[in-house]
Amino acid sequence: MNYFYLMKDILGEEQARHCRNVAEAAVSLAEKYSADKEKAYLAGILHDYGKKYSGQELIRKAEKLGLGLDRITRQHEKLLHAPAGAALLEAELEISDPEILRAVAYHTTGRKGMTLFEKIIYLADHIEEGRSYEGVEKTRELAFHNLERALLAAVDSTIRSVLDRGLLLHPRSVIFRNSLVEEISENENK
Repeated sequence: MNYFYLMKDILGEEQARHCRNVAEAAVSLAEKYSADKEKAYLAGILHDYGKKYSGQELIRKAEKLGLGLDRITRQHEKLLHAPAGAALLEAELEISDPEILRAVAYHTTGRKGMTLFEKIIYLADHIEEGRSYEGVEKTRELAFHNLERALLAAVDSTIRSVLDRGLLLHPRSVIFRNSLVEEISENENK
């Protein structure tokens, strides 16, 4: 199946282009860090599958699938599309690879203890060529030299953006950020 055309059909040209860019960035990162490039492409191209549905539809579908959603995730479509999208990939497209599903589920908030594969998808979403936020060039450069520092730059940028807009900050993002700071500190003190 050509997933790019599927995403184009369900999300439109612009969002499908973003998904393709994420997939391409994920492949580049997978190549750099010795991860599975084919799976990275698939997770990247499908990471926004949940955006196919409105927030209310996502909540209904998540409840039907038995997906436990915390209060903050339920309130924000930008967060909701990730875990609900992962569940829908399994239910609707029969994608059962747990690495792909976890990477999609956590691509918005991150989480403590992310696998290399999850980190690649999270970071690819932040550095894809269509992104133009302040600091993206530095994050792109770091991505191919120091994965943890690039992830820290990405999550810091996300947290600043959330705070600037006066939105609720998901605790998982704070925990992810703190775990990265600790990991960087431990690695530098070895």
